[in-house]
Amino acid sequence: MVKRSLWTASERPNGLVPAGLAVIAVTYGLARYGFGLFLPQLRSEFGITPGTAGGIAAGSYLAFCLTALLAQRWVGRDRARAALWLAGSTAAAGSAAVASAPSTAVLTVGVLVAGSGAGAATPALVAAVSATVRPAAESRAQAVVNSGTGAGVVAGGLLVLSVPGQWRWAWAGFAVLALAATRAADRRTAWPSAARRRDAARAPLRALTRPLVAAVLGGAGCAGVWTFGRDLLTDDGALSDGATGLLWCVLGAAGLAGGLSGDVVARVGLRRAWAGAATVAAAAVLVLAAAPGSPVPAGLALAGFGCSFVVLSGVLLAWGAHRLPAAAPQAAAVLFIGLTVGQAAGALVLGAVADATGTPASFVVAAGLLAAAATAAEPRRAAHHRPVQRLARACEG
Repeated sequence: MVKRSLWTASERPNGLVPAGLAVIAVTYGLARYGFGLFLPQLRSEFGITPGTAGGIAAGSYLAFCLTALLAQRWVGRDRARAALWLAGSTAAAGSAAVASAPSTAVLTVGVLVAGSGAGAATPALVAAVSATVRPAAESRAQAVVNSGTGAGVVAGGLLVLSVPGQWRWAWAGFAVLALAATRAADRRTAWPSAARRRDAARAPLRALTRPLVAAVLGGAGCAGVWTFGRDLLTDDGALSDGATGLLWCVLGAAGLAGGLSGDVVARVGLRRAWAGAATVAAAAVLVLAAAPGSPVPAGLALAGFGCSFVVLSGVLLAWGAHRLPAAAPQAAAVLFIGLTVGQAAGALVLGAVADATGTPASFVVAAGLLAAAATAAEPRRAAHHRPVQRLARACEG
């Protein structure tokens, strides 16, 4: 039987897609979300409370915003390659600091620096894909690269399963992988011209108001799982490290399916894609709150959350390109900053709720935030007048 490829002959991209996916995997799935994955071990070694963990996670998200703002400016000034290396180097440096941390203070700095790298990765790679991949394959390539978060989460879960007590060596490996993936992506990119980026820099970012609100709400709701998800399964659910590591792999593997977000948007439109993914994420968070100690319901919930989260971030890429076709990298940076500001606020609020009333109650609050995000989708009339079929060419600039 002949295996059918995801790409047609005319759409098949070059080697940038797997290299870019690897950059997203290490900067997002490992260096950024690794704090939540290894939180049980870190709490045991450093005596971190849920409120402190929420504060550290919030600081990491804000550091992400700073690098994303810097990367947005660099991409607009024909320095997307520098933004890519900013992503890789900060993820590597922060991961190395976590690996060698002798105290909570050093750990906190390492987590902040490691998490910041992802902020530069998205705008840099949106620019790289836009400049390198053929227009017929671009929309799908952007979504596949963005799904790298799921691959990184799977890798982190496998580490917990195979070497559960060796979190320092795991973070040292993240540092090496960050530099290797960045070099591979750099070598496979035809970087855009200065003239093209100067034109894109003049795009009116006020057109992003509605998707920005949706991104903030969605990020706040998703912060619960990324920061406290494994802690919930371990403490409230009393599941073993092996079980939670396997469940984390389920979350990441489902996130890889989010690479089809470009096709989902093309079929059902931005409004339905965003609202549907946010609703699935809200339901998944509620199931986790209700049954953290039951592996099958928890696994199904994490699968739903992993897929829907990557779809949400993929829809944000398409939404930004839809609103600002000539400035897709800058739009991506702004919307991912919104997503991350929401995550920072969510981590603080949900951490405080967890301290006061318990982690399951904080997940109920997170589900409410995601339900609110679902209502902030693109208006039906606006989506009708600007067909999503043009998204395949939206990043051409």
